[in-house]
Amino acid sequence: MLTLNDRITDRVRRRDYHQWRDAVTAIGGCARPIHLTGTWQLTDRAGTVLAHRGGNVMVPCGNRRASVCPTCSDRYAADAFHLVRAGLSGGKGVPEAVIKNPRWFVTLTAPSFGPVHSVTRRCCRRRHRPDDPVIGTPLDPDRYDYVGAILWQAHAGKLWHRFTIALRRHLANAAGLRVRDFHARISYAKVAEYQRRGLVHFHAVIRLDGATAEFIDQAIHAAARAVRLRTRRPDGTPFALVWGTQLDVRPIGDTDVTLASYIAKYATKGTGARDTPDRPIRSQRDVDHLDVGDHHRRMIQTAWNLGALHRYMDLNLRKWAHMLGFRGHFLTKSKYYSTTFTRIRDDRRAYRLAEAVHSLGLEPDQVVVINHWTYTGSGHRNDAERELALAMARSRSRR
Repeated sequence: MLTLNDRITDRVRRRDYHQWRDAVTAIGGCARPIHLTGTWQLTDRAGTVLAHRGGNVMVPCGNRRASVCPTCSDRYAADAFHLVRAGLSGGKGVPEAVIKNPRWFVTLTAPSFGPVHSVTRRCCRRRHRPDDPVIGTPLDPDRYDYVGAILWQAHAGKLWHRFTIALRRHLANAAGLRVRDFHARISYAKVAEYQRRGLVHFHAVIRLDGATAEFIDQAIHAAARAVRLRTRRPDGTPFALVWGTQLDVRPIGDTDVTLASYIAKYATKGTGARDTPDRPIRSQRDVDHLDVGDHHRRMIQTAWNLGALHRYMDLNLRKWAHMLGFRGHFLTKSKYYSTTFTRIRDDRRAYRLAEAVHSLGLEPDQVVVINHWTYTGSGHRNDAERELALAMARSRSRR
């Protein structure tokens, strides 16, 4: 049987290699390209064809996870950086005056569901190195509250929503106003990051528009303590969902570039755990054959089991079992915080169109773009092509 290196050598020696390489290079070495067939035409207002391209093409997959596609992940991170930074210092349609508004970097964490191995304290009979895979796993797995952890994770997005409502209420109370009379706007961008124990915490940039920074630190702490959701365990026992006791609140100064890069980095991670799947789980057989550690396997199994109960049908936990029960988006923002991913991508497409049009000596408003494409598949044909594409992506990133 041929080894991977043999298959790579064979692919490079084929007659169509240079054509394939140019197509993959054009999409940055995407690891899971989308295959389309069809035509692209550029016409003037009278319908005369000025440029025409047709046949089979590859386009980037657009996946934000670095573990799935490094190239598209890098592009997503760049877009996330510009989105977050625009809300900190203006640009991309956001007034530069926002830099004068009070801004904070806030981290909200999950509560404890049982003691876990830690690098920061002596949790057992030995000290752990930072890269020790046992970090974050329970000291006593049989007593760890896996059900509580999954239920909390499934409601984390709703907890955040309640937190923003509570924050507005506490700011109004601190200002001596009724909530309906408090006209300042709370704008934010937040990213979910998985801890080693498999639970998310939220890093958020919070900007206060139309008010001073007085009382904000106390209001954030008070809002985090006040938020409480109620659900029930499988046996019907009431269960309260709250934030963890670890809460970090820091005013933002002139660190917008560093902070935006930090948030963008975490927006491209999967679960942040090295042994969790990148795709949804379809059956118990999938769970049984996962190549994961015991702790994450039990979290996935718990989510899968809870997903079969009528009480939790609205949580759709089986769909999100591979995400350890977390159902939210990794990067979200409030309406008025900044620009959108859609606008950033539209601007990029408009720039490329303008380049093509200008090469014909025309202006964008003088032409019509006609696209007609049909999806025919995704991914590379074999592991040799995927490895070659990843090598092209790594070479591109080093330039």
